[in-house]
Amino acid sequence: MKSLPISLRPSAFTLALSLGFAGTIIRAEDWSEFRGPGGQGHSAATNLPTEWSNQKNVKWEASVPGTGWASPVVVSGRVYLTTAEEKGSDLSLRALAFDATSGKPVWDTEVFLIKEVTKIHGKNSHASPTPIFADGKLYVHFGHDGTACVDATSGAVVWKQESLRYPPVHGNGGSPILVGDKLIFSCDAQKDPFIVALNKQTGEVAWKTPRGVETKRPFSFATPLAIEVNGKTQVISPASGAVIAYDPENGQEIWRCGYGEGYSVVPRPVYAHGLVYVCSGFNTATLYAIRPDGQGDVTKTHIAWEHSKTVPKESSVLVVDDLLYFNDDKGVASCLDAKTGEVIWQERLAAGGYSASPIYADGKIFFQNELGKGTVIKPGRTFEKLAENDIGEHGLASYGVTDGALFIRTDSKLYRIGG
Repeated sequence: MKSLPISLRPSAFTLALSLGFAGTIIRAEDWSEFRGPGGQGHSAATNLPTEWSNQKNVKWEASVPGTGWASPVVVSGRVYLTTAEEKGSDLSLRALAFDATSGKPVWDTEVFLIKEVTKIHGKNSHASPTPIFADGKLYVHFGHDGTACVDATSGAVVWKQESLRYPPVHGNGGSPILVGDKLIFSCDAQKDPFIVALNKQTGEVAWKTPRGVETKRPFSFATPLAIEVNGKTQVISPASGAVIAYDPENGQEIWRCGYGEGYSVVPRPVYAHGLVYVCSGFNTATLYAIRPDGQGDVTKTHIAWEHSKTVPKESSVLVVDDLLYFNDDKGVASCLDAKTGEVIWQERLAAGGYSASPIYADGKIFFQNELGKGTVIKPGRTFEKLAENDIGEHGLASYGVTDGALFIRTDSKLYRIGG
């Protein structure tokens, strides 16, 4: 895959990445992983709704058993989710498929039955990582409880990986990514944190690399991002204390950039304009713009700029053209110059906590808070709110997208908003 010009629009850039790395043809209107094709919150879908409620502009709603914050994955007319359902004292970790047109269940598969259930944070679920779709397979990840490959047509389990047990803190969170023939995810636990790659055909461990970062709180939950720098692929993976770039072929470290004692890192990185944008986590988050062309420890040499006001600790940032957008956990939205870090505007969104990551599609930016209130804005150097909507139900999952429709997961339901 050849290098792409910096001037390429992020939506086209992320789609190109998904085609090159996942090894499958993803249609423009598909939403194949956490934050969509390429993992940076961009969709080529069109004719999306701007206004909705739990009654207005709803094509269908479907009940979702159990609990989970995995975001909807929408591919080839189906919507995929994971969930965790109590079975007495046991926990059934499941993968689900719905018909995207009607909302009717297609299949429901128990992937793991957990006998010893780990205590998690009250805000989290046992099914928070988002699945990823490629080549007719759905890869589902439940953190320390296991990872599996499921046939997307039938729901049959193809393989399971249960050997990577580790002591989590607050449960699981980060989603997996596909790079070539490898499924890669972070395991930043209570102790001995690491990142690992599985053979996507068999589930066997291809490589496993210790983080090697000394921090007081080593646990984090970030989803990696694959990028291409000077013709070579890097996997950018935030951990507690540092963001680290790895060679996806062998897991060897390429570079790292430290951010002190930042921990419980959740936001997924973004790559645009030759810069990787990373948020440093709790207790006080800082947003870093890092040049990814270094080697070894680049903390003192490759930070282009940093910003430390109203930076998200949970939701991811979004780049559209030359501007970078994000919301903090309390709903203050910011727009920065993506190249310099200059603050363009800051405005307050609908009241409530914010965990879901914003998306860009159909010329609009969509934000969603935990109370089910969604704000739609027009991207630009002036804040322009197009609509404020209320689904009326609590939820932490980010949107799923396809042509003409948004998919919203709440505590107990899945909604198709729009045509």
